Amino acid sequence: MTKAPVRLTDLFKYFKNLPHQQAALHLLEEAIFKADDSLMGRDQEWFKVWSQAGKQPENDLEPAFKIIRKWESCRLEGYLCAANIPTIGYGHTGAGVSVGLKITQADADALLRSDIERFAKAVDHQITVPLNNNQRCALISFAFNVGTGALLDSTLRRRLNNGENPQKVAMEELPRWNKGGGKVLEGLVRRRRDELDLFLAGTKPLTDDNRLTPDKPYYFKVTPNITYGELCNDEEERRFLHQYQCDVMSELICPFLEKVRAKFGGPIIITSGHRPPKVNARVKGASRSEHLMDAPDTGAVDFYVGGADIYTVQAWVDGGWPYSLGYGAAKGFIHLGVRPGRPRVRWDY
Repeated sequence: MTKAPVRLTDLFKYFKNLPHQQAALHLLEEAIFKADDSLMGRDQEWFKVWSQAGKQPENDLEPAFKIIRKWESCRLEGYLCAANIPTIGYGHTGAGVSVGLKITQADADALLRSDIERFAKAVDHQITVPLNNNQRCALISFAFNVGTGALLDSTLRRRLNNGENPQKVAMEELPRWNKGGGKVLEGLVRRRRDELDLFLAGTKPLTDDNRLTPDKPYYFKVTPNITYGELCNDEEERRFLHQYQCDVMSELICPFLEKVRAKFGGPIIITSGHRPPKVNARVKGASRSEHLMDAPDTGAVDFYVGGADIYTVQAWVDGGWPYSLGYGAAKGFIHLGVRPGRPRVRWDY
Protein backbone atom coordinates (compact mmCIF):
# COMPACT_ATOMS: atom_id res chain seq x y z
CA MET A 1 0.00 0.00 0.00
CA THR A 2 1.43 3.36 -1.07
CA LYS A 3 1.59 5.97 1.66
CA ALA A 4 0.20 9.44 0.95
CA PRO A 5 2.96 11.99 0.21
CA VAL A 6 3.77 14.73 2.71
CA ARG A 7 2.18 18.01 1.71
CA LEU A 8 4.19 21.20 2.16
CA THR A 9 1.13 23.02 3.46
CA ASP A 10 1.00 20.49 6.32
CA LEU A 11 4.68 21.02 7.07
CA PHE A 12 4.30 24.77 7.36
CA LYS A 13 1.04 24.44 9.32
CA TYR A 14 2.94 22.79 12.18
CA PHE A 15 6.18 24.68 11.75
CA LYS A 16 7.28 26.27 15.05
CA ASN A 17 10.85 27.15 14.10
CA LEU A 18 12.27 24.37 16.26
CA PRO A 19 15.87 23.25 15.59
CA HIS A 20 14.86 19.78 14.33
CA GLN A 21 12.26 21.34 12.00
CA GLN A 22 14.85 23.76 10.60
CA ALA A 23 17.28 20.91 10.04
CA ALA A 24 14.56 18.85 8.32
CA LEU A 25 13.72 21.71 5.95
CA HIS A 26 17.38 22.10 5.11
CA LEU A 27 17.58 18.38 4.25
CA LEU A 28 14.48 18.73 2.08
CA GLU A 29 16.08 21.69 0.31
CA GLU A 30 19.23 19.63 -0.34
CA ALA A 31 17.13 16.77 -1.75
CA ILE A 32 15.35 19.15 -4.12
CA PHE A 33 18.67 20.56 -5.31
CA LYS A 34 19.97 17.05 -5.98
CA ALA A 35 16.85 16.10 -7.93
CA ASP A 36 16.63 19.27 -10.00
CA ASP A 37 18.21 22.50 -8.79
CA SER A 38 16.17 24.52 -11.29
CA LEU A 39 13.08 23.88 -9.15
CA MET A 40 14.43 26.36 -6.59
CA GLY A 41 15.11 29.08 -9.16
CA ARG A 42 13.69 32.57 -8.77
CA ASP A 43 12.32 32.29 -12.31
CA GLN A 44 9.98 29.47 -11.29
CA GLU A 45 6.26 30.23 -11.21
CA TRP A 46 5.89 29.21 -7.56
CA PHE A 47 8.51 31.81 -6.53
CA LYS A 48 6.83 34.56 -8.55
CA VAL A 49 3.54 33.83 -6.77
CA TRP A 50 5.26 33.52 -3.39
CA SER A 51 7.07 36.86 -3.79
CA GLN A 52 4.11 38.71 -5.27
CA ALA A 53 4.61 38.64 -9.04
CA GLY A 54 8.37 38.29 -8.81
CA LYS A 55 9.06 41.13 -6.39
CA GLN A 56 11.51 40.02 -3.71
CA PRO A 57 9.91 40.73 -0.32
CA GLU A 58 11.44 43.41 1.86
CA ASN A 59 12.00 40.99 4.74
CA ASP A 60 14.76 39.07 2.94
CA LEU A 61 17.30 38.37 5.69
CA GLU A 62 19.96 36.83 3.45
CA PRO A 63 22.26 39.93 3.52
CA ALA A 64 22.33 39.79 7.33
CA PHE A 65 22.97 36.04 7.25
CA LYS A 66 25.99 36.48 4.95
CA ILE A 67 27.67 39.13 7.13
CA ILE A 68 27.02 37.35 10.42
CA ARG A 69 28.16 34.00 9.06
CA LYS A 70 31.36 35.68 7.81
CA TRP A 71 32.29 37.27 11.12
CA GLU A 72 30.88 34.98 13.82
CA SER A 73 32.80 31.84 14.76
CA CYS A 74 30.93 28.54 14.54
CA ARG A 75 31.31 25.48 16.78
CA LEU A 76 29.56 22.25 15.86
CA GLU A 77 29.80 20.74 19.34
CA GLY A 78 28.03 22.11 22.40
CA TYR A 79 30.18 23.99 24.92
CA LEU A 80 29.83 26.29 27.90
CA CYS A 81 30.23 29.94 26.94
CA ALA A 82 31.84 32.57 29.18
CA ALA A 83 28.49 33.02 30.96
CA ASN A 84 28.40 29.25 31.70
CA ILE A 85 25.48 28.69 29.29
CA PRO A 86 25.37 25.67 26.93
CA THR A 87 26.03 27.06 23.44
CA ILE A 88 26.41 25.65 19.94
CA GLY A 89 26.72 26.82 16.34
CA TYR A 90 26.98 30.59 15.92
CA GLY A 91 26.43 31.37 19.59
CA HIS A 92 23.02 29.65 19.72
CA THR A 93 21.54 28.90 23.16
CA GLY A 94 18.21 27.60 24.37
CA ALA A 95 16.18 24.42 24.78
CA GLY A 96 17.85 21.31 23.45
CA VAL A 97 21.40 22.68 23.61
CA SER A 98 23.79 20.76 25.84
CA VAL A 99 27.52 20.37 26.27
CA GLY A 100 28.80 17.70 23.89
CA LEU A 101 25.82 17.90 21.55
CA LYS A 102 26.99 17.59 17.93
CA ILE A 103 25.36 19.14 14.88
CA THR A 104 26.21 19.56 11.20
CA GLN A 105 27.08 22.78 9.44
CA ALA A 106 23.62 22.69 7.89
CA ASP A 107 22.11 22.53 11.39
CA ALA A 108 24.25 25.47 12.52
CA ASP A 109 23.14 27.55 9.54
CA ALA A 110 19.50 26.72 10.23
CA LEU A 111 19.85 27.76 13.88
CA LEU A 112 21.56 30.96 12.81
CA ARG A 113 18.69 31.84 10.49
CA SER A 114 16.28 31.30 13.38
CA ASP A 115 18.33 33.56 15.66
CA ILE A 116 18.56 36.22 12.93
CA GLU A 117 14.76 36.30 12.74
CA ARG A 118 14.69 37.00 16.47
CA PHE A 119 17.15 39.89 16.12
CA ALA A 120 15.18 41.17 13.13
CA LYS A 121 12.10 41.50 15.34
CA ALA A 122 14.15 43.45 17.90
CA VAL A 123 15.46 45.85 15.25
CA ASP A 124 11.96 46.31 13.85
CA HIS A 125 10.71 47.13 17.34
CA GLN A 126 13.53 49.53 18.26
CA ILE A 127 13.91 51.43 14.98
CA THR A 128 10.70 53.36 14.39
CA VAL A 129 11.60 55.05 11.09
CA PRO A 130 11.37 53.35 7.68
CA LEU A 131 14.45 51.42 6.53
CA ASN A 132 15.13 49.68 3.27
CA ASN A 133 16.05 46.01 3.45
CA ASN A 134 19.82 46.55 3.22
CA GLN A 135 19.72 49.10 6.04
CA ARG A 136 17.60 46.76 8.16
CA CYS A 137 19.92 43.80 7.58
CA ALA A 138 23.01 45.87 8.40
CA LEU A 139 21.46 46.81 11.75
CA ILE A 140 20.49 43.18 12.38
CA SER A 141 24.15 42.18 11.99
CA PHE A 142 25.18 45.08 14.23
CA ALA A 143 22.68 44.08 16.93
CA PHE A 144 23.71 40.42 16.68
CA ASN A 145 27.27 41.50 17.49
CA VAL A 146 26.76 44.15 20.19
CA GLY A 147 23.43 43.00 21.61
CA THR A 148 19.93 44.42 21.42
CA GLY A 149 20.46 46.27 24.71
CA ALA A 150 23.42 48.16 23.25
CA LEU A 151 21.38 49.05 20.18
CA LEU A 152 18.54 50.26 22.40
CA ASP A 153 20.87 52.58 24.35
CA SER A 154 22.87 53.74 21.33
CA THR A 155 23.14 57.22 19.84
CA LEU A 156 22.76 55.45 16.52
CA ARG A 157 19.19 54.40 17.36
CA ARG A 158 18.32 57.78 18.89
CA ARG A 159 19.53 59.73 15.87
CA LEU A 160 17.77 57.45 13.39
CA ASN A 161 14.50 57.67 15.31
CA ASN A 162 14.87 61.46 15.50
CA GLY A 163 14.64 61.57 11.73
CA GLU A 164 18.25 62.41 10.85
CA ASN A 165 19.58 61.34 7.44
CA PRO A 166 20.13 57.55 7.78
CA GLN A 167 23.25 57.55 5.58
CA LYS A 168 24.92 60.31 7.57
CA VAL A 169 24.00 58.68 10.88
CA ALA A 170 25.33 55.27 9.82
CA MET A 171 28.59 56.72 8.44
CA GLU A 172 29.23 58.61 11.68
CA GLU A 173 27.97 56.12 14.26
CA LEU A 174 28.69 52.56 13.05
CA PRO A 175 32.51 52.94 12.78
CA ARG A 176 32.65 54.04 16.43
CA TRP A 177 31.71 50.52 17.58
CA ASN A 178 35.16 49.12 16.89
CA LYS A 179 36.60 48.53 20.35
CA GLY A 180 36.88 45.59 22.72
CA GLY A 181 38.36 46.04 26.18
CA GLY A 182 38.97 49.69 25.35
CA LYS A 183 41.18 48.89 22.34
CA VAL A 184 40.43 49.18 18.63
CA LEU A 185 40.10 45.66 17.21
CA GLU A 186 40.89 45.10 13.55
CA GLY A 187 38.13 42.51 13.20
CA LEU A 188 35.50 44.93 14.51
CA VAL A 189 36.76 47.71 12.24
CA ARG A 190 36.32 45.45 9.23
CA ARG A 191 32.95 44.14 10.34
CA ARG A 192 31.64 47.68 10.77
CA ARG A 193 32.85 48.47 7.25
CA ASP A 194 30.96 45.47 5.88
CA GLU A 195 27.81 46.57 7.71
CA LEU A 196 28.23 50.14 6.50
CA ASP A 197 28.78 48.96 2.92
CA LEU A 198 25.51 47.05 3.16
CA PHE A 199 23.66 49.94 4.81
CA LEU A 200 24.69 52.31 2.01
CA ALA A 201 24.25 49.84 -0.86
CA GLY A 202 21.93 51.24 -3.50
CA THR A 203 21.63 54.67 -1.88
CA LYS A 204 22.64 57.92 -3.53
CA PRO A 205 25.91 59.40 -2.20
CA LEU A 206 25.49 62.38 0.09
CA THR A 207 27.88 64.35 -2.09
CA ASP A 208 29.24 64.11 -5.59
CA ASP A 209 32.60 65.58 -4.49
CA ASN A 210 35.19 62.83 -4.88
CA ARG A 211 38.00 64.82 -3.29
CA LEU A 212 39.20 63.89 0.19
CA THR A 213 38.67 66.80 2.58
CA PRO A 214 39.07 66.91 6.39
CA ASP A 215 35.32 66.91 6.98
CA LYS A 216 34.58 63.80 4.91
CA PRO A 217 33.05 60.84 6.80
CA TYR A 218 35.51 58.11 7.73
CA TYR A 219 33.67 55.81 5.34
CA PHE A 220 34.86 57.93 2.38
CA LYS A 221 37.00 55.92 -0.03
CA VAL A 222 40.22 57.75 -0.84
CA THR A 223 41.05 55.01 -3.36
CA PRO A 224 38.97 51.95 -4.26
CA ASN A 225 40.25 49.92 -1.30
CA ILE A 226 41.42 52.48 1.27
CA THR A 227 39.11 54.63 3.38
CA TYR A 228 39.71 57.92 5.15
CA GLY A 229 39.13 56.13 8.44
CA GLU A 230 41.97 53.69 7.82
CA LEU A 231 44.41 56.59 7.42
CA CYS A 232 43.37 57.80 10.88
CA ASN A 233 42.97 54.37 12.51
CA ASP A 234 39.24 55.09 12.75
CA GLU A 235 39.79 57.45 15.69
CA GLU A 236 38.18 60.89 15.61
CA GLU A 237 41.11 62.49 17.44
CA ARG A 238 43.31 61.56 14.46
CA ARG A 239 41.13 63.27 11.85
CA PHE A 240 42.95 65.50 9.37
CA LEU A 241 42.78 69.23 10.08
CA HIS A 242 44.34 70.62 6.90
CA GLN A 243 43.74 70.07 3.20
CA TYR A 244 47.45 69.50 2.54
CA GLN A 245 47.26 66.42 4.77
CA CYS A 246 44.45 65.07 2.63
CA ASP A 247 46.32 65.87 -0.58
CA VAL A 248 49.56 64.08 0.28
CA MET A 249 47.67 60.96 1.30
CA SER A 250 45.27 60.89 -1.65
CA GLU A 251 47.80 61.90 -4.31
CA LEU A 252 50.94 60.02 -3.21
CA ILE A 253 50.65 57.45 -0.44
CA CYS A 254 47.27 55.84 -1.10
CA PRO A 255 47.81 55.34 -4.86
CA PHE A 256 51.12 53.61 -4.10
CA LEU A 257 49.45 51.39 -1.48
CA GLU A 258 46.97 50.35 -4.16
CA LYS A 259 49.93 49.26 -6.31
CA VAL A 260 51.25 47.21 -3.39
CA ARG A 261 47.84 45.61 -2.97
CA ALA A 262 47.62 44.80 -6.68
CA LYS A 263 51.09 43.21 -6.57
CA PHE A 264 50.57 41.00 -3.52
CA GLY A 265 46.82 40.41 -3.61
CA GLY A 266 46.14 40.70 0.09
CA PRO A 267 44.45 43.56 1.94
CA ILE A 268 46.50 46.53 3.11
CA ILE A 269 46.45 46.68 6.91
CA ILE A 270 47.37 50.14 8.21
CA THR A 271 48.69 49.88 11.77
CA SER A 272 49.46 53.58 12.23
CA GLY A 273 48.43 56.61 10.21
CA HIS A 274 47.92 60.25 11.15
CA ARG A 275 49.21 61.06 14.64
CA PRO A 276 48.47 64.60 15.87
CA PRO A 277 50.85 65.86 18.60
CA LYS A 278 48.86 64.49 21.55
CA VAL A 279 48.48 61.08 19.94
CA ASN A 280 52.13 61.02 18.87
CA ALA A 281 53.24 61.82 22.42
CA ARG A 282 50.96 59.14 23.84
CA VAL A 283 52.41 56.44 21.59
CA LYS A 284 55.94 57.79 22.16
CA GLY A 285 56.52 58.61 18.50
CA ALA A 286 59.58 60.51 17.28
CA SER A 287 59.38 64.25 17.94
CA ARG A 288 59.61 64.99 14.21
CA SER A 289 57.68 61.95 13.03
CA GLU A 290 56.29 62.02 9.50
CA HIS A 291 53.07 60.69 11.08
CA LEU A 292 52.48 64.19 12.52
CA MET A 293 51.71 65.43 8.99
CA ASP A 294 52.38 68.94 10.30
CA ALA A 295 53.55 70.50 7.03
CA PRO A 296 52.77 70.26 3.31
CA ASP A 297 54.33 67.25 1.59
CA THR A 298 54.51 65.36 4.90
CA GLY A 299 52.73 62.14 5.73
CA ALA A 300 53.18 58.48 6.59
CA VAL A 301 51.51 55.16 7.24
CA ASP A 302 52.83 51.97 8.81
CA PHE A 303 51.35 48.92 7.16
CA TYR A 304 51.61 45.28 6.17
CA VAL A 305 49.86 43.14 3.57
CA GLY A 306 47.57 40.42 4.89
CA GLY A 307 48.78 36.98 3.87
CA ALA A 308 52.02 38.19 2.27
CA ASP A 309 55.62 37.77 3.48
CA ILE A 310 56.47 41.13 4.99
CA TYR A 311 60.14 41.00 4.01
CA THR A 312 59.23 40.33 0.37
CA VAL A 313 56.78 43.25 0.45
CA GLN A 314 59.37 45.51 2.07
CA ALA A 315 61.95 44.67 -0.61
CA TRP A 316 59.45 45.40 -3.39
CA VAL A 317 58.42 48.70 -1.80
CA ASP A 318 62.09 49.65 -1.40
CA GLY A 319 62.53 49.38 -5.14
CA GLY A 320 59.40 51.30 -6.05
CA TRP A 321 58.92 54.06 -3.47
CA PRO A 322 61.22 57.05 -4.09
CA TYR A 323 60.66 58.89 -0.79
CA SER A 324 60.88 57.89 2.91
CA LEU A 325 60.97 54.21 3.88
CA GLY A 326 61.50 52.71 7.31
CA TYR A 327 62.57 49.07 7.42
CA GLY A 328 60.23 47.81 10.12
CA ALA A 329 59.57 44.28 8.85
CA ALA A 330 61.25 42.73 11.88
CA LYS A 331 58.67 44.51 14.04
CA GLY A 332 55.71 43.63 11.83
CA PHE A 333 55.25 46.78 9.73
CA ILE A 334 56.67 48.83 6.86
CA HIS A 335 56.89 52.59 7.21
CA LEU A 336 55.91 54.44 4.04
CA GLY A 337 56.36 58.19 4.19
CA VAL A 338 57.20 61.50 2.58
CA ARG A 339 58.68 64.72 3.96
CA PRO A 340 59.20 68.29 2.64
CA GLY A 341 61.37 68.29 -0.46
CA ARG A 342 60.51 64.60 -1.01
CA PRO A 343 64.04 63.26 -0.40
CA ARG A 344 64.89 59.55 -0.66
CA VAL A 345 65.45 58.37 2.93
CA ARG A 346 65.97 54.87 4.38
CA TRP A 347 66.44 53.68 7.97
CA ASP A 348 66.07 50.62 10.23
CA TYR A 349 63.77 50.33 13.25
